[in-house]
Amino acid sequence: MIVPNYRKTKTACYMGLITQAIAANFAPLLFLTFHNNYRISLGNIAWISTCFFFTQLLVDLFCARFVDKIGYRACIVASEVSSAAGLIGLALLPDLLPDPFVGILLSVIVYAIGSGLIEVLCSPIIEACPFENKEATMSLLHSFYCWGSVGTILLSTLFFAVFGIERWKWLALLWALVPAVNVYNFATCPIERLAGGGEGMGIQELLKRPLFWLAVCLMICSGASELAMAQWASAYAEAALGLSKTLGDLAGPCLFAVSMGISRVIFGKYGDKMDLRKFMTGSGILCVICYLLASLSVNPWLGLTGCILCGFSVGIMWPGTISISSKKFPAGGTAMFALLAMAGDLGGSIGPGIVGRVTQHAGDNIRIGMGVGLVFPMILLIALFIIGREKHLKRES
Repeated sequence: MIVPNYRKTKTACYMGLITQAIAANFAPLLFLTFHNNYRISLGNIAWISTCFFFTQLLVDLFCARFVDKIGYRACIVASEVSSAAGLIGLALLPDLLPDPFVGILLSVIVYAIGSGLIEVLCSPIIEACPFENKEATMSLLHSFYCWGSVGTILLSTLFFAVFGIERWKWLALLWALVPAVNVYNFATCPIERLAGGGEGMGIQELLKRPLFWLAVCLMICSGASELAMAQWASAYAEAALGLSKTLGDLAGPCLFAVSMGISRVIFGKYGDKMDLRKFMTGSGILCVICYLLASLSVNPWLGLTGCILCGFSVGIMWPGTISISSKKFPAGGTAMFALLAMAGDLGGSIGPGIVGRVTQHAGDNIRIGMGVGLVFPMILLIALFIIGREKHLKRES
């Protein structure tokens, strides 16, 4: 009997998270280039990120209803095909269509479909594999999104420095090779099914569970805590320290992603010796401290340190919530992972928006905006306390 090679499944999922990082981080590096070369207004440029996240939300909802019927392998292979097609389209469509902005949006929507499928499916694929420590494995899986983000920013910055930013289309084609190669990995690796072959809990059944709503709250706060800081870290570095855009990207979101990846690798390596809920609680407290540093510190370098360390503090929140939910709802199935991903995307959408809106109303004072972002890790800590209390009460009874 041939033993399935689950290492190949792991590699495919790792590359899937890297693909998602490329999709999320590459186009934002080109916003000013799109503005200058194609005469696209900054107001319209903002729609690029909105379309990306909104498409992911729709894909999350689609996955909750239809993925079990279609099949994991077909959907995850389609995710890589869609990601590659979107990146290739980004290089070609703006010049082929009468309106370059339409070409950019169409490409973003196509690779956002792939990114959304990856976000929903890679976690349950790993969860279904017979690995010994699921919590640590899940954390390590999500660390590859961080390393993919760092790689996308650093390698793209290096490419632009060497070849010039006007050759960005060639780089888009090169990035498309990552999902193109991974099509083969997902087409040939062993993929197991969750919850007895697709008979997991339905959406309505999950939504009747108060504990699941706590998990949804955790995911919203996880996404908001992470992206409210990550998306404003570059602006913080530029405004507080007077750094250039390039240095701001490297000192802000790039180092943020590095510290977030380190957190996930640490738990991935030593997670079997740690209590996940305690690790998440400690991370939540650190996150509160980081937001306080960013909003109240008189020393701008200390504030930037808070931004960077915030990456470490939020690193475990997203994969940790998925692991907690998988234990609490072992029959949750695809619907559970899709709804949690949707909640995380929702948090990732509203978090930066709230910080930005408050910053604008405070006379572009980004410190005040960061101070309002403090509410997300605070709510997360309250939800963790309630989950821990529920576990404690069960022991007593």
